[in-house]
Amino acid sequence: MAAVESTLIVGGGTVGCALATLLAAGGVEVEIAEIRQDWTVHGSGITLQGNALRVLRQVGVWPRVRELGFPFDGMGIRSHTGELLADLTDQRTGGPDLPATVGMSRPRLATVLSEAAVQAGAVVRLGTTVETLRRDESGVDVTFDDGTARRYDLVVGADGIRSHVRSLLGIDVVPQPTGLSIWRVQARRPPGLERTDICYDGPCHIAGYCPTGEETLYAYLVERSQDRTRMPRAEQLQTVRRLASGYHGFWDEIRDDLTDPSVLNHTAFEHLLVPPPWNRGRVVLVGDAAHACPPTLAQGAAMGLEDAAVLAELLLGSDRVAESLWAAFTERRFARVRAVVDGSLQIVRWLLGDDTDADVPGLTGRVAELVSEPA
Repeated sequence: MAAVESTLIVGGGTVGCALATLLAAGGVEVEIAEIRQDWTVHGSGITLQGNALRVLRQVGVWPRVRELGFPFDGMGIRSHTGELLADLTDQRTGGPDLPATVGMSRPRLATVLSEAAVQAGAVVRLGTTVETLRRDESGVDVTFDDGTARRYDLVVGADGIRSHVRSLLGIDVVPQPTGLSIWRVQARRPPGLERTDICYDGPCHIAGYCPTGEETLYAYLVERSQDRTRMPRAEQLQTVRRLASGYHGFWDEIRDDLTDPSVLNHTAFEHLLVPPPWNRGRVVLVGDAAHACPPTLAQGAAMGLEDAAVLAELLLGSDRVAESLWAAFTERRFARVRAVVDGSLQIVRWLLGDDTDADVPGLTGRVAELVSEPA
């Protein structure tokens, strides 16, 4: 018998859907409260490393991810001219039977995971979020913003970096800027582009791309943070094309394909780390609600998915919710997540300081060794 019979997951994103699927498959009654009316996910692409794929296989969606994404095992370092400076083989952090990396469209991944949650039996409340939480030793009384109410054995805040659940718990940790921001764009995949290549020179701190399917990719340009939110879309496109003009090789074809401003996405690099424990009684935070880091190590989604896998394992393998369960969750998650957040921020500091002694490959390798061990 599982430690809980009923669970409310606030947030129907990557982590929330993965957790919902695992718990529902284990016999737990699961509801997802998702504030979006149509559950539509926008965005360009996502890089899923092996340890993320390991969890997606546990969730049961790996065959669809493999089919819809683009797997690869290496990475190139290039100059802004397009010259290949280093040809690297990535570590298979999910094990030898999974690729090192899969690039995938974010909307496609969201669809795969939301369908899996529903098929597993999760009930979805769209256009709804939590208004109040009242906790006691045996459960949580929840009122929703539509006026309804219900009691659950457990509530999980999987509602992102600006988590409403986190604020309801009185946790005053908020996202912090890093000094960098990123343009992401969708484009066609040029023939021969079959992995991620990264450039650290030229007009941006980082310029890179990742294939997301047989015909698609997402490319990204990282610059010092500045307010782009009020810039007209046509001007955004001109800005991205101007930055991209400093890069060549495959970038020449990518840049020529950038004609539609609707494919652009601009976000700041932010970070946060909630000190342990991540629970307050029977309400717990996971994913970006508890920890978020800039994508310099491409481990953000993986850390959230690992949260889901570990929490589901502990809940399904216990007969009650006790302090020992939360202690085990903290022991298995916090130090590992902190190492990834710290490593991601170290790369940001190196980039902003133009540090010629920066050892990005060494740091990346150490993190890869860490996350190769099951969470």
